[in-house]
Amino acid sequence: MTPRRITAHIAKKETRTLPITTEFIRLDAALKLANAVSTGGQAKLIITEGDVRVNGEVCLSRGKKLHEGDRFLFNGIEYEVRKAEDRK
Repeated sequence: MTPRRITAHIAKKETRTLPITTEFIRLDAALKLANAVSTGGQAKLIITEGDVRVNGEVCLSRGKKLHEGDRFLFNGIEYEVRKAEDRK
């Protein structure tokens, strides 16, 4: 009997940049800024239920400070925090 070859297709993760103008942004505010949620209440709920990963780890703290270079994942979309470029 010939062995059957099985292939798997891994979905590519979508990455979006989240520009900030401050030193840091709280996780709940970042979710709202990214339009991942509509309200702060929604953000609190999804964070406390463990649906958000920050830098690869589940984060249950809605006040988690995100700085430039930090990444968070929600609903299959990864967001990377970046400093907004100065517009002159």
